Amino acid sequence: MLKVKGITKRFGGLTAVHAVDFEVKQGEIVGLIGPNGAGKTTFFNILTGIYKADEGTIDFENKPIQGLAPFRIAKSGMSRTFQNIRLLKDETVLENVKVGMFGRTKSGLWSAILGMRASRVEEEQVAELSLKAIELVGLNGFEQELAGSLSYGNQRRVEIARALVANPKLLLLDEPTAGMNAQETKEVDDLVRKIRKNGTTVILIEHNVGMVVGLCDRLVVLDHGEKIADGKPEQVIAHPKVIEAYIGKTDEIDETDESEEEVNPIAANS
Repeated sequence: MLKVKGITKRFGGLTAVHAVDFEVKQGEIVGLIGPNGAGKTTFFNILTGIYKADEGTIDFENKPIQGLAPFRIAKSGMSRTFQNIRLLKDETVLENVKVGMFGRTKSGLWSAILGMRASRVEEEQVAELSLKAIELVGLNGFEQELAGSLSYGNQRRVEIARALVANPKLLLLDEPTAGMNAQETKEVDDLVRKIRKNGTTVILIEHNVGMVVGLCDRLVVLDHGEKIADGKPEQVIAHPKVIEAYIGKTDEIDETDESEEEVNPIAANS
C-alpha cells in the first residue's frame, strides 16, 4: 500500500530524517517507535505533505505522492491525527468531525448559500457519516458537547473520529494514547483493532512500547532520523541497536541489581 524509498529531510544543517526506507502492506498495523527526537513526527509530516522531502520517493497504492499538497494526499485516501491535539475547541464534537469530510464534498459555495437540494443532501450525508464515526470511537452522547470541554482522552477520540469520517484507506495516528491512563490506553488499543477489522490500514507513532508490542504486526524504529530496525515486535525490541537507542549502551547499564530472570529493558521501562 505504501512504499517509501530513501526519504531524507534537512532543516538547515540538521538532518531530521535520513535515507529512510519504509513499506506498509494493506491490512497491517505498523508501529513507528523510537526515542524523543528520532524523527517520527517529521516522517509523518513528510508522508502527509506538510513537509517536502529533500530526497527520496513516496508511492501510495502504486502512485507517486511525493510533493503533492496535503489536501490532495488526504483525497487519495490517507488521514492522520496530530501529536498536539488540533480541534476547534469552541465547536461541537459533531462539527469537529464534519471537518474531516471537507475535502470529499462536492457542493460549492453558491450551492450551499442558495440551499440547493444537492447541497442539502450532501450535508445530511456528512452528518450521518460523522455520527457513525463518533459512535465508532465511543463518544455516543457527546455529539453536541463543545470539544474544548471534553477530557484529554476524549479529545483524542474526536481527532480519531475526524480522521476516520472520510473512510481512509490508510490512517496515521501520532501518539494516540499520550496522556491517557491504563484503561483509556486499553480502549484505544481495542479501537485500533476495530479500525483494522473495518478495512483500514494503520500506522501509529507510540511511546507505550508494551502496547505496540501486543497490538502491531510489525515495528519500525527510528533513531536520530535513521531506521535502525524493522520486523516482528518481539524481535525488534530485543535488537541491540534498539536497546542502545532507548537506554544507552549495554555495558553502561547498572548491573548491581541482578535478577535470575532476564527482562527486556525496553518493555520493562515502557
